[in-house]
Amino acid sequence: MRTHIIEATNGEQNWGKFLLGQFTAEEWQRRSVVDTGSKTPLLRAIGWGPDSDYTLVLDLQTGEGAVFRLGGHAGADLNKHKVWVCPLFEPFLNWLYAYRNERVATGDRDWWNGLPLHIDLPDAPFALYGHRRAGGQP
Repeated sequence: MRTHIIEATNGEQNWGKFLLGQFTAEEWQRRSVVDTGSKTPLLRAIGWGPDSDYTLVLDLQTGEGAVFRLGGHAGADLNKHKVWVCPLFEPFLNWLYAYRNERVATGDRDWWNGLPLHIDLPDAPFALYGHRRAGGQP
């Protein structure tokens, strides 16, 4: 898995630290050691494809995160996973979805290499504490 850390702020109020991870070509080709009869690589067998931007987004402060398929609706995707997040997680995830979508729309399929080390989200609301997303049914 290739990784990248991005720090996010909303001025001098909150500070989020996020680890992003994406599967490598080797991981996309890995076959199951349990289902040895399958000729399909493990990640494809569970419905994931390398043509989609499946990305691990981990909140380094809380130690929780999930694998998101970038490009959907960040709030709904975050509710689905019910993770404990810092105040900047959802604004950061919204930024990441928009960043990826904009880069791909301009023909940049390798948007990953342009990721910054820090972003400022001046419109993100201030909060003293993180929280666990309520989410819907598991």
